[in-house]
Amino acid sequence: MDLNKEIIISIVFCFLLIAIIQLLKFSVKKFSIIRSIDLNRKKIIINLGYLVLFSLFGFSMAIIWGVNLNQFTVFLSSILAVLGVGFFAQWSILSNLTASVILFFSHPVRIGDRIRILDKDFDWSGKVIDITGFYFFMKTDKGEYITLPNTMVIQKGIEILSKKELDFDEQL
Repeated sequence: MDLNKEIIISIVFCFLLIAIIQLLKFSVKKFSIIRSIDLNRKKIIINLGYLVLFSLFGFSMAIIWGVNLNQFTVFLSSILAVLGVGFFAQWSILSNLTASVILFFSHPVRIGDRIRILDKDFDWSGKVIDITGFYFFMKTDKGEYITLPNTMVIQKGIEILSKKELDFDEQL
């Protein structure tokens, strides 16, 4: 491939990346408004989307600019093997990030809700304070502050005692 084709394809990929980023922002913003999701959780999901998009963009640029495909596939399979092990490790960082994405898109618990975590060993009832990329924070009715990894929140049963009442201004 000559230099002009590489430059043109790289420019096209840059514009494509910009368009996909704008689509990602719009989609996550619309989804978070519909589901009344907190601003911090929206930022986490957008940042994880950036990570995936820029990784794919970097791999694409490496292929366009002439990285040997055989060496690249060995490198890529090594990365995927490490990620695969990370996703199956229950307490790993990657599993908590994945759980954060699942909590963002499909879990009914929101910040401000009163919940009870159904566990035979503990009686935790209280208000959800925050949900970050790695942890779930709540303040119990007894005044205790509890931090749980996001993977544990997905594994435990949660009863929603009362939903946070949203003001009209908060929905905008």
